Amino acid sequence: MSSTEDTEENSYAARRFQRVKQRFKDRSKVTHFLGVFAYGGFCFILGARPQDVRYIYCLFYITFVPLRWIYYRYKKWHYYLLDFCYYANTIFLIMLLFFPRNQKLFMVTFSFAEATMHPEETEQEVSWRQVESKSFLCTWLFTVPLIAYVLWQVLYFLIVNVLRRQRLLKDPEVMTSYRGLSKKAQKANNIWWRLSGILGDQNRMFMYILLQALFTVATMALTVPIFLSYELHLIFQILKVSAAVWNGGNFLLEVMPRQVVLKERKKLEVAQPPVEDRSQENQPVSGE
Repeated sequence: MSSTEDTEENSYAARRFQRVKQRFKDRSKVTHFLGVFAYGGFCFILGARPQDVRYIYCLFYITFVPLRWIYYRYKKWHYYLLDFCYYANTIFLIMLLFFPRNQKLFMVTFSFAEATMHPEETEQEVSWRQVESKSFLCTWLFTVPLIAYVLWQVLYFLIVNVLRRQRLLKDPEVMTSYRGLSKKAQKANNIWWRLSGILGDQNRMFMYILLQALFTVATMALTVPIFLSYELHLIFQILKVSAAVWNGGNFLLEVMPRQVVLKERKKLEVAQPPVEDRSQENQPVSGE
């Protein structure tokens, strides 16, 4: 390859790098602006009109969940919509729309989310902290939510591992929670990958379900003291918000740059022929 060709290729690579850099900067600015604006707007509404938060939540749910399904279907991630978080949020949506003053259902959704709710107070309404007994608390903050979780786990297993088993076996690109988490754990070779392999590779699915169940039981057990203590609840909320902000910054500064670089690398691989082909093209053709 001549020096002129080297110069042209380096110039092309430099221009492409600048375009990628500018695209990433623009994308980061938009993402940061929308995230901060949405969070600030929600905090304002939470303080100014807390009674309207339920409607905003419902609007977001019925708008973005279908859009996410369309996008996830295209990416073959649609089985993620069967995860427990969507199951719990659907129950929460039903409570907000149809049973906003149901104390028992509120306690179940509180256990799912461990988040603060501020229902409107009336003379007929019993405060959500005024409960009958500790057994009542344990029943509706731990036992009933745990039964709901077990029901979800059974339904999830039947759908993913029984009804859709052949579909998933035919297409390894279709992602489920187990496939996604096990793939990441195997790549990182972390403690979760080692724990899930205690009973052998053939039982990793069972170990995954068991570990998730243990985590769920442990976190649900915390809801009773959190429900009764304002201080513990406040500390827990601060920890959750801090974790969300930290993960958001990590995504913005580490994950997004990697995604942009990988996407551009794939484009280059498609646009340019392999090195062997280019070297053969540059070789002179011998005459007969």
